[in-house]
Amino acid sequence: MYNKIILAGNLTRDIEIKYTQGGSAIGNTAIATSRKFKAQDGTQKEEILFIDITFFGRTAEIANQYLRKGSKVLVDGRLKLDQWTAQDGSKRSKHSVTVESLQMLGGKDEAAPMGGNGYSQQGESEHSAPSNDHYSQPAPSAPRNAPQPTSNIPEIDINEDEIPF
Repeated sequence: MYNKIILAGNLTRDIEIKYTQGGSAIGNTAIATSRKFKAQDGTQKEEILFIDITFFGRTAEIANQYLRKGSKVLVDGRLKLDQWTAQDGSKRSKHSVTVESLQMLGGKDEAAPMGGNGYSQQGESEHSAPSNDHYSQPAPSAPRNAPQPTSNIPEIDINEDEIPF
């Protein structure tokens, strides 16, 4: 069977990070997603969902380093059913998402580290570097050994805080 879920939304709280005895990181948080629709009576409605998500390994560490409450993210992973017995003896359950890849959305102030913002658990060992295989990288603008143009193009003084990404 196929178990895949893709969610885009805002984090509802900061990442809670813990480490296993083996040193692997586990990060927990939740994501809020919404959809707007028109009800049968013609009124506009908005449905908001809050879904718990869990990051593992290097992705958890990166999420903890760069993401905060309110950060916009795109995650894909698998749906998981968590079941437990409450203190009053009743059986409880909830669905959560185990994140397999993460893409940070939004501007520089929100989350994105320099050099790309897609991180994936797929094919990654516990201590390996993040993989950007699922996301396109910008093509180089010119070969490195190409001569630089000698036109009189004025230099623009831009503060890095003004750049939206």
